[in-house]
Amino acid sequence: MAALFANLCIAIAKFVGYAFTSSSSMLAEAIHSVADTSNQALLLLGGRRAALKATPDHPFGHGRERYFWSFIVALVLFTLGGLFAIYEGWHKLSEGSHEISNVQWAIGILVLGIILEGYSLRTAVKQSRPLKGQATWWQFIRRSRSPELPVVLLEDLGALMGLVLALLGISIAAVTGDSRWDAYGTIAIGVLLVAIATVLVFEMKSLLIGESAVAPMRKTIVEVITGTENIDAVLHMRTQHIGPDELLVAAKVQLTPGLDTAGVATAINRAEQRIREAIPIECIIYLEPDMFDPKHPSLARD
Repeated sequence: MAALFANLCIAIAKFVGYAFTSSSSMLAEAIHSVADTSNQALLLLGGRRAALKATPDHPFGHGRERYFWSFIVALVLFTLGGLFAIYEGWHKLSEGSHEISNVQWAIGILVLGIILEGYSLRTAVKQSRPLKGQATWWQFIRRSRSPELPVVLLEDLGALMGLVLALLGISIAAVTGDSRWDAYGTIAIGVLLVAIATVLVFEMKSLLIGESAVAPMRKTIVEVITGTENIDAVLHMRTQHIGPDELLVAAKVQLTPGLDTAGVATAINRAEQRIREAIPIECIIYLEPDMFDPKHPSLARD
């Protein structure tokens, strides 16, 4: 919501600035802010869609809606933001010299944009820090199973860098009288947005295909299962996020020999209960009793 509010205000201000200056950097930044505003709306839509109840056609719910709409966000940023800026900059270069007027308008609006985007980025960092833990920011973006915060972090970082590039391009063009610097700034903004969008596309594609629980969580699940009474070992386990806050756990477990049917059911139910107590997100769990087969040792590894 902070990013949506900031980008909507900035988009309006940038279009006003473009009307007064005819700067291609300002136009590229205005379109960039429109793309960002649309993206935040799409992320909110994804969150609402993901909350829909499970249906016979979607028995595991709609949690991956958040991944789908985040993927669309990356495509919008790539096309509407990045490619448009590159085209606009190239178009201005091919046209030759063009006048940039009322430079003070552009500088004032860009400084306002830096302040608002800084507020949005600060909010995203504050929300992300508890989830990041000891990981670096790059590791958090790569490993996070919640798409919204990494998307907003990268968008806001790209927006801040884009504003600085636009400010540099317009300022140098005004000082030197060479409007090509404005076009160079526009192209630099486009390249920056394409790079950020490419990172997001690959990350969201991976989440859409299906990613497992992170390694520490997988280790915790195995330890919890093997620490359950009458369960001797985990022979085979697979996990997959069916949403940022939903995890599918399927495992074959070796039970203590000699258990009757009631004992087997009790051990499995207890293991499922302990997994849910240890894992801070919703878990759908399927545990199957089995025995280690030396002919197929690969089944014993995660």
